[in-house]
Amino acid sequence: MIRTLFIVFGLIEIVVPQPIIDACERIGLENPADAQLRPRAALLARLEGALFVWILVRGRDQSPLTSRLLGAAGLLAVLYPTPLIRFSQTFAYENSSDLELKPWVRPAARLLGALYLAVVFLSGRENGSGERPETNAN
Repeated sequence: MIRTLFIVFGLIEIVVPQPIIDACERIGLENPADAQLRPRAALLARLEGALFVWILVRGRDQSPLTSRLLGAAGLLAVLYPTPLIRFSQTFAYENSSDLELKPWVRPAARLLGALYLAVVFLSGRENGSGERPETNAN
């Protein structure tokens, strides 16, 4: 069930990333109206959604590079959220230095990291039918 919800979230993020970006701005910024989003910000959101779907559908064993990348990003976010926050702001906004973060952004970034780690964990577990994700036996 949780796996399916993450897949659905990833698909939504791929197809319509802007509402998710807008919600994150309202939740995380003191001054969301001042944010000057770069055109490539939606690309980062779509990439995140694609990684979620890819690893959850294919499984960790069939996606070792993706699972390592997502796991490393998750671990970094849990342990050291500030570099991830700075990177994502610089990548996504023209005026990242003008944006004022709400106090809970760092804990929220840690939760996002935990979410990434949960996706990696779930990608190695049995699917809803009780079978492991398909592997290539050849």
